[in-house]
Amino acid sequence: MSTPTASTASTASTASTAFACVAGALMSACVVLPVTTDDYDARCQAITHHMELRTVQVAAINQCSGQGCQVVIVAALGVTAASAIVSGSIVVIGNMVYWAERRSGCPAPVAAPA
Repeated sequence: MSTPTASTASTASTASTAFACVAGALMSACVVLPVTTDDYDARCQAITHHMELRTVQVAAINQCSGQGCQVVIVAALGVTAASAIVSGSIVVIGNMVYWAERRSGCPAPVAAPA
């Protein structure tokens, strides 16, 4: 039986966060933000970085009715979708840069003499 890797857990976390935001958008307005986290890579003896998406609720939709409520919900979904697209693009580009940085900064392991 295989064990989940950090990237698998991160992907599941991102998917569940996105689902929670979409479900919550029906009752609130949220935005998706890129966040940089730091980890220590013992093999390279360096601090590495990666980016992930986080959702933040910025407003709640309370007691609305009729067409005005529909407009507010559509606007909230639009803000959530736009922030997810922009932030997702930032995360993809940022992680590519951090990956290249890590790859170029970590020396290849030296083979032991035979």
